[in-house]
Amino acid sequence: MDSALENKVPVTVLTGFLGAGKTTLLNYILTKNHGKRIAVIENEFGQIGIDNDLVVNADEEIFEMNNGCICCTVRGDLIRILGNLMKRRDKFDYIMIETTGLADPAPVAQTFFVDDEMKEKLKLDGIVTVVDAKHVLQHIDTSKECQEQLAFADVVLLNKTDLVNEEELIKLESKIRAMNSMAKIHRSHHAVTPLENVLNVGGFNLERAIDIKPTFLEPELPFEWAGSFQLKKGHYELHLDKGPDPEMDLVLIAIEGTEKTSLAAVQEKVVLEFSNKKPVKLQPGDRFIPQLQKVRLALNEEGVSKFRLEVSTAGSYGLFTQHQPSEFNLELKWGREVTQPESSILFNPEHEHDSTVTSVSFDVPGEMDSEKINNWFGKLLREKGVDIFRMKGIMAIQGEEKRFVFQGVHMLFDGKPDRDWGSEPKKNVLVFIGRNLNEKELRQGFISCLAK
Repeated sequence: MDSALENKVPVTVLTGFLGAGKTTLLNYILTKNHGKRIAVIENEFGQIGIDNDLVVNADEEIFEMNNGCICCTVRGDLIRILGNLMKRRDKFDYIMIETTGLADPAPVAQTFFVDDEMKEKLKLDGIVTVVDAKHVLQHIDTSKECQEQLAFADVVLLNKTDLVNEEELIKLESKIRAMNSMAKIHRSHHAVTPLENVLNVGGFNLERAIDIKPTFLEPELPFEWAGSFQLKKGHYELHLDKGPDPEMDLVLIAIEGTEKTSLAAVQEKVVLEFSNKKPVKLQPGDRFIPQLQKVRLALNEEGVSKFRLEVSTAGSYGLFTQHQPSEFNLELKWGREVTQPESSILFNPEHEHDSTVTSVSFDVPGEMDSEKINNWFGKLLREKGVDIFRMKGIMAIQGEEKRFVFQGVHMLFDGKPDRDWGSEPKKNVLVFIGRNLNEKELRQGFISCLAK
């Protein structure tokens, strides 16, 4: 095991739908005589995360617990809280983060993959999702949050099992496994379970070759849609009806070609520009030109809002919009002719129908061609990353003696060499969990990357 990894502080993210028993589990862990010093970060927008009689002194942002634990109430950015907490590294051995019942665990877990300082000091040990066995079936097919909490889980704690019969439990476990085949499922009553079921589960260290859990997450994007257009030199009009927002932010810039990959190539630049707090503000009738600059369109309360677009050079252009164009009946017109996008990307699938979360996994012998697999993953995450909640795998790379272990966060990807293969047969194990997954297409794409 990497010594640097051993020195990192393990972190567990505790999530679960409203009323599942997260607080009960947390209090059970904090009052258990286990000798661990645990720092707790609690989402202040949720219910009371820790019973009042556990708190010794709540005057400070960080305060001691009667079990040698430290509690942090999240009052802003999680990275800032973790940074402050690490200044007291000598006072704890483990961190637990409790999210609210309606929280998507993705942004919390993302912190440990996108921030270099956090990656250096902390390791995400696992995501534990607590499930109310009695009531979860009322939400599992309709609640996006409930589905994602289950999809992200390394461990599912099936709580309140005393309220349902064995047949119902078996049916529920089967449904959860269909959504997330890699998560370990443990049953509990009053959230009582052996601590090894929820702490130090190794959900993210991939030490064992086959004991794989999924992985996860996409960054929040400031735009919902992007389209590529082939525009002529001259004058266009952008038409928008009244929509769900009185304003619409957008960026229109030149791109190389009109494929989705051309949009993906400038995506990071556009993300940075969308963070610009001083957009160019336009009223109906105003003119703008294609450039890397956020434009904020003020819309009429009634009727169509028209804005003039001046294109000085014919070519390919990418339009990134804060909201989906369909919500505003957005049209780009050349005279009376509506210019249609050559390709488009929808970044927020929650506005579409919500298909069932599924998991796909396969085990392929042999070695992978490094160039082919890099290109395949890059294309896959650019085009499908929004639907891939989590992924994890172990690969044998041609010419390398060490196993390559990786995990994904929707459009994020992190991997590194692990231990030597030794006498173990070389193979490639891959797990995807998400929506709209095409198992045949994924398998064929992965196999096509095998070294000849």
